Amino acid sequence: MSRPVWQRFESVLADPINRYLALKRSMGCRFNTEERSLRVFDRFLADRGVRRIEEVSNELLEGFLASRPRSARSYNGLLGVVRRLLDWMVDQQELAASPLRVPPRPQAARRLPFLYDKATIRRILEYAAELPDVPRAPQRGAAYATIFAILAGLGLRVGEVSRLQCGDVDLQREVLLVRNSKFGKSRLVPFGPRLAARLRAYAALREQRLGVAIPDTPFFTWNGRTPIVTNSIRNAFRDHLVPRLRLKAPAGTRHPCVHGLRHSFAVRTLLRWYREGLDPNARLNHLSTFLGHVGLHSTSVYLTITGEILQSANQRFEAFARPTSREVRP
Repeated sequence: MSRPVWQRFESVLADPINRYLALKRSMGCRFNTEERSLRVFDRFLADRGVRRIEEVSNELLEGFLASRPRSARSYNGLLGVVRRLLDWMVDQQELAASPLRVPPRPQAARRLPFLYDKATIRRILEYAAELPDVPRAPQRGAAYATIFAILAGLGLRVGEVSRLQCGDVDLQREVLLVRNSKFGKSRLVPFGPRLAARLRAYAALREQRLGVAIPDTPFFTWNGRTPIVTNSIRNAFRDHLVPRLRLKAPAGTRHPCVHGLRHSFAVRTLLRWYREGLDPNARLNHLSTFLGHVGLHSTSVYLTITGEILQSANQRFEAFARPTSREVRP
């Protein structure tokens, strides 16, 4: 199916951009954010009347970036999108060399995510279950307690939980089908008996209110037709749970947010491997697949080094080095 006219790229780089996006999506990347940035770039080139690829100069690119006032992080993100496109065009021999010479802006060190321990997660689920019903959100406490249990227990993204359909929740095999994730792939995510009990309890309440579940309807829903949207989940966590938790973020750490549950799951998994004497390096591919990543680089973002992990890593190293130290002892 062809794109609507208003969606088509119109600049001199229209064809390379289309082929670049098609390649990335064939590799499982959604690239929606990148496409939006490239549309802005395409519009800029068309408005400037650029007719030949050779006219795309460093000065022109610098002017484009300067026309988009934004934070250093956002600016560098846009710069990276344009840089990767031009580098790909060099690889395709459509450019002799990339004209882009603009350096990234200095950026403050990224703050670490706030991590939730098990006791805090239990309180999150307790407080969520206590949320009162409102006219447009019946069984509100049960729904949010189940949602946050999935986020904390399986490390799913908020959008993945919001999009779950009744047919995706297999209570017999105790597995979730996560469709069309961030990188355009689907995956099966198994869950244990405690989460299974929560899901069964919520499914029973849902059936009492809405009738027998239809496979292609939202699992988490207020009206049986539309899902509980991601902003509602984030807002419920931020506005109703975080104030009750009274958490204090250490220096250099971001304010507590719902996405921290996913970070916490990844760190908790790594710590468990250390404590069980397993080799984390040999198992990171498992975690990457479970989280729905396309590579280990994406997973590494979630692996914040904590004091507990350092202690467990040191203990592992000492156990490994102890036999050697005995051999060299005089």
